[in-house]
Amino acid sequence: MAETVTVNDVLAGHVALDVECLDRIYLNGYVPNLQVGGQVVSFMTGHLGYPIPSPAIFEKIGTAFRRSISAFAEAEHVPLVRFRKGDRKIDVMRRHVAMQAATGRSGVAAIGVAQEFQNVFAAHQRQGGNGVPWFSFAKADRRVTCFYFYLWDVEFGPAFIKVCAYFPYPVKVWVNGHEWAKRQAIAAGIGFTELSNGFTTCTDPEGLQVICDRLGSGTINVFFERWMSQLPLPLTSADRDAGYWWELSMRQIETSRTLVFDAPRHARAFFEALVVDNLDIG
Repeated sequence: MAETVTVNDVLAGHVALDVECLDRIYLNGYVPNLQVGGQVVSFMTGHLGYPIPSPAIFEKIGTAFRRSISAFAEAEHVPLVRFRKGDRKIDVMRRHVAMQAATGRSGVAAIGVAQEFQNVFAAHQRQGGNGVPWFSFAKADRRVTCFYFYLWDVEFGPAFIKVCAYFPYPVKVWVNGHEWAKRQAIAAGIGFTELSNGFTTCTDPEGLQVICDRLGSGTINVFFERWMSQLPLPLTSADRDAGYWWELSMRQIETSRTLVFDAPRHARAFFEALVVDNLDIG
């Protein structure tokens, strides 16, 4: 009876490169103390000092934010790109990011503008006892403007930060762990041949793995804070000093294990053994 060949049998002695790394990282940014209606009222009255919490305040902040983006784009010569329905955003922005990358400097490559459904605060009006209108606030899905800041960063390579233009200004962050690892490997003097999203050869596999293992929440948060200090935002430094600022949470994290075999036939054998092993699992 022929002995069954397992995945481990195929891997033994035939893998030229084996690297595990975080791949695409997609994060939510939210302001913890602007998540329920009462917190919105406190922000408007206790922090901003308005006597009546009103949706007009949302409009005032949003208008100032949109104007600051236009001024930033003009001053920094950053193109404003309006996404159309059906656009694949990365395809639209790829040439802008490549142009920024060619400078070798961190910078905003382009600002994308999109209309998207977001979970934001809607106002509900009622009359107060003295006839003065009063508003309560609850979250609802609304189609609003979002700004995509497409970046090229010397540490992380291509990335974007999306900021919703409506209260409470939810944020999305996208970075790529492989792109970060490539730049750290170059800085460490480790030679490699890159894939579009990974590595195919490396002069120091163990050193590369150490780099990949180093990527964590602290590194990403430094990236986030660095850019949030440079971009036009709806919240101000005074808001931050009062405790109103974004924190990050995980939305989607992809992990990757790259196996490069020393000969193509071993890759085929690996695939066949992997199928057999999974069939055996049931």
